[in-house]
Amino acid sequence: MARTRFLLSTTLLLLLFQYCCVYIPILITGSVAAQTNISTDQSALLALKSHITIDPQNILTTNWSTSNSDICNWVGVTCGARHLRVTTLNLSYMGLTGTIPSHLGNLSFLVQLEFRNNSFGGTLPPELSNLRRLKLISFEFNDFEGTIPSWFGLLSKLQTFNLYGNQFSGSIPNAIFNLSALQVLNLRSNQLSGTIPREIERLTVLQEILLGNNNFKEIPNLIGSKDGMEWLYVQANAVTDPIPLAVFNMSSLTILALNGNNLSGSFPDNICQHLPSIQVLNLAHNQFDGPLPHKLWQCKELLSLVLDYNNFNGSIPRSIGNLTQLTRLGFSNNTLTGNLSANLRILSLAFNSLTSTLPSTLWELEQVWFFNLSSNLLNGSLSEDIGKLKVVSYMDLSSNNLSGVIPSSVGDLLDLTSLSLADNNCEGPIPSSFGKLKGLIRLDLSKNSLSEAIPKSLEALLNLKYLNFSFNQLRGEIPEGGPFKNFSALSFVSNKALCGAARLHVPPCKNNTLQPNSRKASSSNLKYIIPAIIIATIFLVAFVSIFILHRKRKVEVATEATVLSQHLWRRVSRLELLRATNGFNDSNLLGSGGFGSVFKGTLSDGMDVAVKIFDLQLEGAFKSFERECETLSNIRHRNLIKIISCCSQLDFKALVLNYMANGSLEKWLYSQNSSFNTLKRLNIMVDVALALEYLHHGYSVSIVHCDLKPSNILLDEDMVAHVADFGIAKLLGFGDSMTRTMTLATVGYMAPEYGMDGIVSTQGDVYSFGIVVMETFTKMKPTNEMFVEEMNLKQWVANSLSSEAIAEVVDATLLATQEEDHDYVAKIDCLSSIMRFALACSVEPPDERINMKEAVAMLKKIKMKFLKDAARSAQLNRPLVHAP
Repeated sequence: MARTRFLLSTTLLLLLFQYCCVYIPILITGSVAAQTNISTDQSALLALKSHITIDPQNILTTNWSTSNSDICNWVGVTCGARHLRVTTLNLSYMGLTGTIPSHLGNLSFLVQLEFRNNSFGGTLPPELSNLRRLKLISFEFNDFEGTIPSWFGLLSKLQTFNLYGNQFSGSIPNAIFNLSALQVLNLRSNQLSGTIPREIERLTVLQEILLGNNNFKEIPNLIGSKDGMEWLYVQANAVTDPIPLAVFNMSSLTILALNGNNLSGSFPDNICQHLPSIQVLNLAHNQFDGPLPHKLWQCKELLSLVLDYNNFNGSIPRSIGNLTQLTRLGFSNNTLTGNLSANLRILSLAFNSLTSTLPSTLWELEQVWFFNLSSNLLNGSLSEDIGKLKVVSYMDLSSNNLSGVIPSSVGDLLDLTSLSLADNNCEGPIPSSFGKLKGLIRLDLSKNSLSEAIPKSLEALLNLKYLNFSFNQLRGEIPEGGPFKNFSALSFVSNKALCGAARLHVPPCKNNTLQPNSRKASSSNLKYIIPAIIIATIFLVAFVSIFILHRKRKVEVATEATVLSQHLWRRVSRLELLRATNGFNDSNLLGSGGFGSVFKGTLSDGMDVAVKIFDLQLEGAFKSFERECETLSNIRHRNLIKIISCCSQLDFKALVLNYMANGSLEKWLYSQNSSFNTLKRLNIMVDVALALEYLHHGYSVSIVHCDLKPSNILLDEDMVAHVADFGIAKLLGFGDSMTRTMTLATVGYMAPEYGMDGIVSTQGDVYSFGIVVMETFTKMKPTNEMFVEEMNLKQWVANSLSSEAIAEVVDATLLATQEEDHDYVAKIDCLSSIMRFALACSVEPPDERINMKEAVAMLKKIKMKFLKDAARSAQLNRPLVHAP
């Protein structure tokens, strides 16, 4: 027993000795190593902090500090529980600006790296390739640039690779396709080009490919071998061929988005057989043609079908009712007819050529909340069944040929927030039931034939922000209560029988209330008054008829086409204008405006001209013709459109003008194929400023253009700008600085005092010019749908200046080309100066705006500085040439 105890004691002593000699040094060494590694991680994070130039919320400034030594408690940092090393770094949505230092590659235990929605820029350091444990990397919505580094291919454990919304260019490096664990590849909204590499087939577990908003030109057939693929986004690229049939072999695909390319041809009829799991199919903005696939409606899982802006034709099959899960449907810009499913949530057939009446089944879509059939040729009347659309929130039936009365059941659509029936042929009264639409924010019934009074019940629509009843036949008093106190004359223009407050530019309402005795007396006198009126009318008609016949006879004897007597004009007859324009053929049509159309013509001597024909059926066309003739005949300037002749008959009015080979500024701004750099735009703005300076200060009386906008700025063959369209111009009398008008200019460009009070002055033209300058350099119309409530083009530009983010608002093409990188600083400085100048032109108080003399001087100064800075940049970036 004693021997046993001795052996046991000896064994325990030996084990204790071994532990002390071996394990304790290891623990001590490990503890020191761990401490060293934590210090390494801390140094890497502090290096990142030092590379951040803007921290708007002071998050890292206050939280990441050596006084707070436990980095695992720093904002955005997560450490592993076992080894206390940084495993996750997430600085998303902090508004940070800076660059990524090479030290970040020392976070060797990092598994997730996320910098989403910041302003990190520059290139990515190659030391990040040391982060071999990374499974997720997301640099979404930053400003990283250059090519995508091939060293990303070394991150063998990477599962999610997200560079969405940066400025990477070039092609996708083949090394990326060595990432055998990759499941999500998101490279959307960069500047990538070329073809999608065929090596993509090597990514055997890839589930999502998102390559939209780049410049890829081909989808490889091998992409169809991806059996596990669920999402395929290649929208808004430059793919021109038909869809590779292999795409339809991806049996597990749930989302296919190829919209915004140049795809053509048709797609397979048995699409549902090949893509049984498809839920979202978006092929909008392509060039597909032919009928819709008959078996498309057998896709039982389909939730969203968007085929807008193609060339599909034929009918919508009744079998669309098989799509019981469908929540979105769009067939814009096609030529489809037929019935629709009752399960729709979003119905948009806008901008097509649909010519049928509205089918009765349309009103069975009781779950639809977005309803847009605008800009078609639909006819017939609206049914009372429209009231069945109980959950509809947005309804737009504008720009069709709908007729008849507006059903009172529209007032049952209690969830409605926006309703437009504008530009139709609706007649009769505005239903008083509209007063029940308490949630209505926007109501547009303009350009119809509505009559009778505006219902007082509409005063209850307290949420109404936008109202347009213009160009109708409404009569009676304009309500003053509720939202009506906020509406201007623009909401009621061209309703000749309306009356109300003076600010609405309508006559005051008369008190027509008659006493009973007076009413009785009046009725007794009617039997004498009516015959007298009839007899007087007969005599008046006879006199006017004789006068017109006599006048016409004198005109016809004089000449076939009377040309207004201006000794400098060449005489051009109506017959010659007919021949010059091929009978005003549509193939010669250059454009249409508020009072007529403009045709290209070639006179008998070979001279190219623009012939503006006035539609005399339109109210104001006569006055517009006379105004343009009067104005253009008395002014001459290099940057004003030149008049060649005015041709005037009783039933024909035309202006013959210089032909502008390059069309309008608006055309150039919004043309995808035009090369329109900063200097060209600046030259055009200088030209326009010189024209306005002449109109305001260079003539015996000041001339106010009143309707300056890009479509009225024309460009000749040398890209010299000419201001045109003086149809509503005003001449200010000697000593006058302003006048008033009832004529409306274009919304978005006219000065506030013009729109509200009809005040016309040279300062109003300056305001319009400021808006045109902003649009020219931002490629953003002042009426863009993004500008709602308090936000407008001016405010948007002003905000960019305060945050030093001018690159975010200017037209992206001005800063996108690699060839002009050396001019980047000069461009930014120039564009900032231009926007400040534009804001100075368009300040609200008219007396605080600069005048056009000052505007010309400022623009010329900006141009000279830009040319000087660009020349200096070119000199600095010129490659050195060594002597032999």
